[in-house]
Amino acid sequence: MSRLLRPRWLELQLLVVPAAASLVGLLTIYLARNGRTSWSWADLTVSLLFIGVVFLTHFWLTLLRVRSDELLLPIVVMLSCLGLLLSQRLGPAIPHGGVWASLSQRQLVYLLVAFLALGTTVGLVRRFEVLRRLRYTWAVTAIALTIFTMLFGTDLGSGARLWIDLGPVTVQPGEVVKVLLVLFLAGYLDDHRELIASSYRVGPFRLPPLPYLIPLVVMWGLSVLVVVLQNDLGNALLLFGIFLVMLYVVSGRSLYVIAGSLAFAVAVAIALRLFPRVEQRVSIWLNPWSDPTGIGLQPVQADLAFAHGHLLGAGWGFGYPQAIPVVATDYAFAAIGEELGSLGSVAVIALYLLLVMRGLFIAVRIRNSYVRLLSVGLVTVLGLQALIILAGNVRLLPLTGITLPFISAGGSSLITNFVIIGLLLRASEFARD
Repeated sequence: MSRLLRPRWLELQLLVVPAAASLVGLLTIYLARNGRTSWSWADLTVSLLFIGVVFLTHFWLTLLRVRSDELLLPIVVMLSCLGLLLSQRLGPAIPHGGVWASLSQRQLVYLLVAFLALGTTVGLVRRFEVLRRLRYTWAVTAIALTIFTMLFGTDLGSGARLWIDLGPVTVQPGEVVKVLLVLFLAGYLDDHRELIASSYRVGPFRLPPLPYLIPLVVMWGLSVLVVVLQNDLGNALLLFGIFLVMLYVVSGRSLYVIAGSLAFAVAVAIALRLFPRVEQRVSIWLNPWSDPTGIGLQPVQADLAFAHGHLLGAGWGFGYPQAIPVVATDYAFAAIGEELGSLGSVAVIALYLLLVMRGLFIAVRIRNSYVRLLSVGLVTVLGLQALIILAGNVRLLPLTGITLPFISAGGSSLITNFVIIGLLLRASEFARD
């Protein structure tokens, strides 16, 4: 049997930590909510279900004989555990809203589907060459999804038409677009790696051949369209940031990053002048106390939540995170800051840093140039998205309305991010021993 299956002992041992955290956390929330000390195993059904699907995923990877990295899954499971506990904590305090289930029930269902998506991705993606051959299909699909959302999208109260209403559920195509973009860029940039890295001199500048500047212009235009037509500064920043990172990895030239960043900054500055909503977001970021009970209510309540958390936090169930509007998606980190304190917040940031560093460590050890570039792009999606929303929560950047990976409520984000982890697990098999 040992010859057929390769045990993933390190992964198995590390998964015990989030499994225990889910039991202790849910029990704490339950006891704090009910104000008594008696409980039964039935009260821990959610955590037991979560633990069951986590270890089933581990055994599925073992059954597939995947020789992948054994740290990625435990890190992601720990972040997902925090997201599940937060949804259980906020569930009773958030209005049902007339949808098909409560916040906590929906998050549990989304999480189960996300684990299924991870297992399916690992099971199906065995040869990355197929993904590479379909690079233009990914590009066309991404553009079609973006245009379709611009034309037929639904605004769920954020002021941006980012969702597609499918009746009982709504999906956010932008979450899928970011993965499709990475799949396209990895294939395109790797195909033209030498030409993009080459250059000719124009005065003091060295530029690549003009035809290969077209993707830069297209990405800039797409990002501007996302800002202008969808009022979505966060996704525009994320998409353009992914492109710049991947372009830098291929070319090794910082000039592209500087020029691209300046071009994007010019576009945002123009949008500030032309579109009141973008300007309002910036003014709220700079001075939320100018209207603390109106448009500044969300950042003001988030600041108060962090202050209330102090060093150790109020404890699960003892804070007031529900006072922050849209806390489950936009301000999940502020809720953690209040109930788990500064130490809990630092631990969350450390988990994201560990995830990104592990992903980059895997990427630099991969010999296949396409898989290496794809891995860098996928890790950049997770790292950049986490950085943008974490900085938005603590007001280092304007709040952009994107989700905190694996923690914020929302099925589209959760499932897409688990697919990314599935691809990274497969890619890590290419890493040198």
